[in-house]
Amino acid sequence: MEEFLASSEIIDYTHPNVSAKARELAAGCNSDTEIARQCFEFVRDAIRHTGDAGEGITTLKASEVLEQGSGWCYAKSHLLAALLRANKIPAALCYQRLSCSEYTQDIYCLHGLNAVYLKEYGWYRLDARGNKEGVDAQFDPPHEKLAFQLGEKEYDLPQRYEKPLEVVVNALKERKNYAEMIGHFPDIEDPS
Repeated sequence: MEEFLASSEIIDYTHPNVSAKARELAAGCNSDTEIARQCFEFVRDAIRHTGDAGEGITTLKASEVLEQGSGWCYAKSHLLAALLRANKIPAALCYQRLSCSEYTQDIYCLHGLNAVYLKEYGWYRLDARGNKEGVDAQFDPPHEKLAFQLGEKEYDLPQRYEKPLEVVVNALKERKNYAEMIGHFPDIEDPS
């Protein structure tokens, strides 16, 4: 589990603002599950999804997402992992390959979400991308209520990752804003 508790350049929970927010969200909670719910709901509801906003700079590090108050699904998953790990709760990054036709017709892209290790339930996936019409992600362990139902040619990548995929990091570094990211989302065709 150690790799899922580590701080890194991107999941930078040692940053003073991230660690302070993690402590604030955990205040008054009596279990890891309560802390995880608080962290999840904060990232889902208080951090804008760049695609839904239709504007904004591209954030990568957890501290940048917190500072800017926005991020693509991948960046939001980095912040959620950082808040959970700062509270000594193992957190992983997960990915799905989905149709991105909402932005550009006939393309597929990766979608970033998380898994958290809860003592009562084991590994549990959660998706803090942000709710909107047609998207209703919830925290209801052990039942998963993710942002998207998989459709034709869509699938879950089978692993839990301790750090972001390189293709995701490169896209977030290279595409500086909303307009640059549209049509150039990170993708891999073979998860193996």
